[in-house]
Amino acid sequence: MRTTTDWRIEPRAWDDPEGARLRAAQRAELDARFGCDDHEPGPAPSSADIEVFLVAVDANGTAVGCGGLRRLDAGTAKVKRMYVLPGFRGSGVAPAILAALEATARGRGWGTLRLETGDEARMPDANRFYRREGYRPIPRYGHYVDSDVSVCYEKRLD
Repeated sequence: MRTTTDWRIEPRAWDDPEGARLRAAQRAELDARFGCDDHEPGPAPSSADIEVFLVAVDANGTAVGCGGLRRLDAGTAKVKRMYVLPGFRGSGVAPAILAALEATARGRGWGTLRLETGDEARMPDANRFYRREGYRPIPRYGHYVDSDVSVCYEKRLD
């Protein structure tokens, strides 16, 4: 297992090539888990609406995980594109990225983070992770209201 000395977290532009590579790997994994490529209700994130994008890089500078924030309103942001390469799962990268996103949100005055992930059948690991990190299930909202494959979470940061 890798340790925290094997990686660091850096802010990057949404269109950073390493971040794009991670998002493509995430998309491929989700396509396989859901059995299709139509599993994201609502607009896909873009450089126009992701205000924060963090990338975890290993000692060689290779991106191994990422996560972003999309502002929903003056006090709320949404976690987008949390992903860690399979070989780095269980190493502490995901909790560190999420903690860095939470710290950034606090610094911007956003007191609540929300997120959407897949249902327990397809994404049991993600659901366990978010609950372990203090996120509580909430009713589906926005673009996810009618999505049978979505589970939504929220965490108050104040």
